[in-house]
Amino acid sequence: MQHFKVYQKQDILALTKIRKFETKVGERLQVPENPTDIEASLQASNARFVLIGIPEDIGVKANLGTGGAHTLWIPFLQSFLNMQSNDFFDGEEVLLLGHFDFGDIQYLIDTTARGPEEKTEAYRHAVNTVDDEVEKLAKIITSAGKLPLVIGGGHNNSYPLIKGAAKGWHKAGVLPLAQINCINLDAHADYRPSEGRHSGNAFRYAEEDGYLQKYCVIGLQENYLPQNVWVDLVNNPFFDCITFEDIFLHEKRTFLQAVAHATGFTNDTLTGVDLDLDVIEDTLSSAMTPVGISPLHARQYLHLAASAGRPAYLHITEGATHIPDRPIDPGTGKLVAYLISDFVKALTPAG
Repeated sequence: MQHFKVYQKQDILALTKIRKFETKVGERLQVPENPTDIEASLQASNARFVLIGIPEDIGVKANLGTGGAHTLWIPFLQSFLNMQSNDFFDGEEVLLLGHFDFGDIQYLIDTTARGPEEKTEAYRHAVNTVDDEVEKLAKIITSAGKLPLVIGGGHNNSYPLIKGAAKGWHKAGVLPLAQINCINLDAHADYRPSEGRHSGNAFRYAEEDGYLQKYCVIGLQENYLPQNVWVDLVNNPFFDCITFEDIFLHEKRTFLQAVAHATGFTNDTLTGVDLDLDVIEDTLSSAMTPVGISPLHARQYLHLAASAGRPAYLHITEGATHIPDRPIDPGTGKLVAYLISDFVKALTPAG
């Protein structure tokens, strides 16, 4: 994993604002004991959760999308590390491992590709490198019996997370087969055809490779659902979906009933938990929406997915604090800090 930067304590404290009479999460988070041996560090840690960042938008651009997903990680860290450590969320239950930096690949493509078509093909080829490294790390983390908390980056990273987590939990003896389920709160199904890797087809590749068994997506926007994808979803007995319109316009289910349905549908084995921030109204992301769920809905989703489900990993994706032609909005980082703490707290209740 040549593109992964392992953190040390000074990296965390550099972003933590120490204050007298208070303890911040950044002061309590665990870091690897040996930065050169990730596997040994994970085995030596008693942390249940391992936090990593994948700040890239190679997969988004490979899907002809708007860049910016690489901007979320540091603003998130600044908010997360400076939350209060208390009885509700201590911070010691999380090991902050580090983040990937694929900037060299991005630079090479941007400076050498000739024309938009060549650039798109180069991005799709480059996603394979991202896949390989993310899969390897996901497998290492789950093989150690730890639960990955992953901040993206594009939704392309669900494929290597599903693949790596399935292999890792199987190696750890938790799964009889290297196969998991997934629930996804998302305006898009990300089940586009296998036309080369990008952010819009992670779940297609995961299913075709045999690592994804059941898949349930909540909050699909009907206006942005390709007909061929819709047909594939509804004709697959191992897939289910609940559209945004069915929840909020037709009122066939409440939002919490939709989430409960998704967790019940996938609860027969470990389940990846995905949240694409483009489903949240007016939140900076690669595909912002003026009409979507609220931040409170997103928090409820992660709380219920953790407490009622069997999480294999958590993946929060597609968020940004800066995208082209729009003002910088550091609030996205603070929102994701809330979401991560909600998920961890649901699995480690206070008291």
